[in-house]
Amino acid sequence: MSTQSEVEFQPWVKSFDATGATDAVVIFPHAGGAAAAYRTLAKTLSERGVTAFIVQYPQRADRLAHPAVDSIDALARQLFDAGDWGRVGALSLFGHCMGAVVAFEFARLAEERGVAVRRLWASAGQAPATVPEVLPLPSTDADVMADMVDLGGTDPRLLEDEDFAELLMMAVKSDYRALSGYTCVPGARIRADIHAIGGTRDHRIRPHWLENWASHTTGRFTLSHFDGGHFYLNDHLDAVTELVIRR
Repeated sequence: MSTQSEVEFQPWVKSFDATGATDAVVIFPHAGGAAAAYRTLAKTLSERGVTAFIVQYPQRADRLAHPAVDSIDALARQLFDAGDWGRVGALSLFGHCMGAVVAFEFARLAEERGVAVRRLWASAGQAPATVPEVLPLPSTDADVMADMVDLGGTDPRLLEDEDFAELLMMAVKSDYRALSGYTCVPGARIRADIHAIGGTRDHRIRPHWLENWASHTTGRFTLSHFDGGHFYLNDHLDAVTELVIRR
């Protein structure tokens, strides 16, 4: 097993190495989310002996000038091609919200190219086959901003900052355009186990959207819940880390 220091990755793949680790987790942010939002999760995983990576999507942070991708498939290919994932250890994926769908397509691509994925953690994200149920997604500035407020997870004071709001809007619109064109291949499954996780008070994710992840794996499926809303993760970081490590 090699760490990022031994495997060349694009500079926008953030790594948190754990000495002597044989397992690695790749974290996929939510729509509009930057890698920095998952730094604490990645650091906690690395402190528990698992090497963690966070991928950065275009149109934000250190990829601000990178052109937006036009589809989830294209984004997954771009992230997979960012480095030699087959050399970082036993691979698991953790995707939150839209990131769960990106992680699923990443897993499909990895398996096609001979890179084994052991587990996919689908956090507060709907199963790929159910994505059309939420279309069309907001597209105007006013509707996107209202959606961000409803979603939560962003300090309202930051949303009042015009410069921050403008950058966030650009990232969210980019991700929503990619997600709007997403269709899952009928019967698409991965060999990796899928573990869905949701918040008990998440008004954005319908129960069957989590349950339907079972139809996308030929392996094992589990469903867990934590008290909280769409960003339950912020309040249960240690417990989620323990769940991921224990599996």
